[in-house]
Amino acid sequence: MPNHTLVLQQAPPSAIVQGLLSRIRPEWKVKRLIERVQNLLVSDPSSACQRLLNAAFHDLREKVVLAGLDIAKQAAEEAKLPPVNRAEDAEAYPADKLLDLAYAMGLLSRAEWRRVKRCYDIRRDLEHEDDQYEANVEDCVYIFMTCVEVVLAKHPVHLLKVVDVKEVVERPTTFSSQQEFLDDFERAPEPRQLEILKFLVSTALKENNADLVRQNAHKALKFFAPAARSGARLALAAHLQERLGRSRLTLLLAKVADAAGVMPYLKESKRKDFYHECLERLHAVGHAWASYAKHQQPLGELLEVGGLAHCPDGEVLVCLCKWLLLCFVGTRGGRTSYGNFRPAYYSDVAEPLIERLVGRGGERVREILRRLRHDPEVRGRLASCAELVARYDQLLAAAAGGVHRAGTC
Repeated sequence: MPNHTLVLQQAPPSAIVQGLLSRIRPEWKVKRLIERVQNLLVSDPSSACQRLLNAAFHDLREKVVLAGLDIAKQAAEEAKLPPVNRAEDAEAYPADKLLDLAYAMGLLSRAEWRRVKRCYDIRRDLEHEDDQYEANVEDCVYIFMTCVEVVLAKHPVHLLKVVDVKEVVERPTTFSSQQEFLDDFERAPEPRQLEILKFLVSTALKENNADLVRQNAHKALKFFAPAARSGARLALAAHLQERLGRSRLTLLLAKVADAAGVMPYLKESKRKDFYHECLERLHAVGHAWASYAKHQQPLGELLEVGGLAHCPDGEVLVCLCKWLLLCFVGTRGGRTSYGNFRPAYYSDVAEPLIERLVGRGGERVREILRRLRHDPEVRGRLASCAELVARYDQLLAAAAGGVHRAGTC
């Protein structure tokens, strides 16, 4: 909040008021609001403050309608406020409850809501103005600053609707990020954000949708999720968990949950079972370098669900790290069938994928890799060739987010 005392010390009140009034949106300027307030300010500051505050409340009523009566109705129900079913309801809404509704809809932040609430309290004092209380410069500056900065200078928010997102996702072109879309989503209240996220999840999971539509929904989900409010994200996690029920966590659902940023909120037992299935697939493929052609798919799928970041602590995570370590390090080299000598044999396909996997795992994975050096199988492997030790160090560097190339093997 601005320091009003400091502002008053830096410039005369008339200059402050003129500067604030100049920031009011053009649609209010044509209503002669500024002219009327200026005329009143000279003779009756209290009336000038009330006139400006009335305009701010009228502006909020219009913004509630423009934002969407569906959101207003839902926000009013959840906040236990008077119902809003028609535009006329917003027009007749009690002033103090209007502020609560605007806050519940996300049109005002909590700080902005508190500021306008204080203005409303000052206004009530001004309505009963007598010899003991009359409007002073500080009252006028506070009301003017708040009404202009919080309401009258800000354009109405045209909330992003599900139909807008649906139109973009179903286009016969690949989804591309647009800052305007992201800004509109970020400004939307939690109910609208949740509605959009649920639509994207449903579209991405629906098997009879075209592949391009499902891919677009997945990309859009990944684009919007970081801007979602925590309440919307938690509600989406509960929705996915309910949808999952007692079924196992499939690869498709895990991809969608990761894109939505809710994978950590799913039940630990579901995630543990999912990563155990991933481990079984890796064991079936084998970590020998000769299986390089089969490494792309299971490792790529692990990356698509967020890597090891969502795997619960325990035996499954340790076993996954050990498989990655043995696959990355490889085995002692020798002379190839082409007559070339390789100091170490390892999967060229798996190497960059494993580096990305351990790099995303953070310090938790790096510490497991350190401890695995004392595992009998790993220790025996590293003792067979100095090149394998160098590759192990390279893997640790990748886990730390660094680059430590051991050289061409």
